[in-house]
Amino acid sequence: MTTTRARPARLALEGGAPQRNGLLPYGRQHVDEADIAAVAAALRSDWLTTGPRVPAFERAFADYVGADHAIAVANGTAALHVMLAALGVGPGDEVLVPAMTFAASANAVLYCRAKPVFVDVEADTLLIDARDAARKLSPRTKALLAVDYAGQPCDYDTLTPLCHGAGVELVADACHALGARWNGRPVGTLARASSFSLHAVKHLTTGEGGMISTHDAELAARMRRLRNHGIDSDHRQREQAGTWRYGMQELGWNYRLTDLACALGSSQLARATRRLQRRRQLAGFYRRRLQRLPGVRALALQPDVSHAWHLFVVELELERLRVGRDQVFAALRAEGIGVQVHYLPVHLHPYYQREHGLAAGLCPVAERAHERLLSLPLFPEMADADARDVVRALAKVLAHYQR
Repeated sequence: MTTTRARPARLALEGGAPQRNGLLPYGRQHVDEADIAAVAAALRSDWLTTGPRVPAFERAFADYVGADHAIAVANGTAALHVMLAALGVGPGDEVLVPAMTFAASANAVLYCRAKPVFVDVEADTLLIDARDAARKLSPRTKALLAVDYAGQPCDYDTLTPLCHGAGVELVADACHALGARWNGRPVGTLARASSFSLHAVKHLTTGEGGMISTHDAELAARMRRLRNHGIDSDHRQREQAGTWRYGMQELGWNYRLTDLACALGSSQLARATRRLQRRRQLAGFYRRRLQRLPGVRALALQPDVSHAWHLFVVELELERLRVGRDQVFAALRAEGIGVQVHYLPVHLHPYYQREHGLAAGLCPVAERAHERLLSLPLFPEMADADARDVVRALAKVLAHYQR
């Protein structure tokens, strides 16, 4: 007796009924009445910017990540720029940057008129490959920027001695990783300085916004100066001192974050732990269910890591499918599942190829992974039913495209 495989359900892309009506986004912000009240109070106050809500938010954020200092800036890219500039990264310097990251990680190096040197990633985690980083160290290397991709901390126990031995600054792009821990130590304390994004889809939001954490008081003071044109005081400080006098000590930028944004951030921070727990619940559900699906795998988890789950990234096993990633992407979007791709390796962007002479083949592991990546919807306000829809739609699409 012969058996035949059940015919997969017809895809929405080909005229079938979609798994969902309306698109479930990969991420979204959540603003509640307490947030609105906090911003309204700031609007009614005497200070819309450079006021008391900025240092209050900085202190609360520093306490949350376990750092001595936190410096609020206009966005996550500004955080990266100020952090590198304050460490003296400049012309003639090189900064090691993993290829699998958002373009801002490398762009911030260019803003300092230094050179980003792209490092490949580990195949199972897509975190920076310390062995490739060691190979690409040079006498010009000033810093290594460790990107905590998707919310999983890098292997700081390996990166720290590597950098110290080479006389290189270790800094963190922790824009995905607020609330994560490496061997019990919180992200925000694992490098000389760590940058965070407070964009709308991140763990907490100020609309746009960024933060830098450090234990180094002198470095923190310089970063506060650089975010304020390089000037040695802000308006509120001069009001408190009863003086108009100030001096521009070095060339900086207007990267200040407003009191309105800091009011929102402080309010959001009060529920950050609860929302992080929900991200972990949803990620656990995905990981359990994906074990049963042929054609897809979740990224590996390192031991002794507490993941922050900004993104839930999967890799398609294209050897088991009749189509490529873009076809699966389109099919899932038609099913109402707002998958995304994080990221195109930075050296493959047209600007870097045209202006810096970079090409495919530089970081083969990152390049191969990019062709297979999808980010599934993940945000704390998702219902369990939403997560089930994601898995059912993924199962439906993969079954349809099986070889």
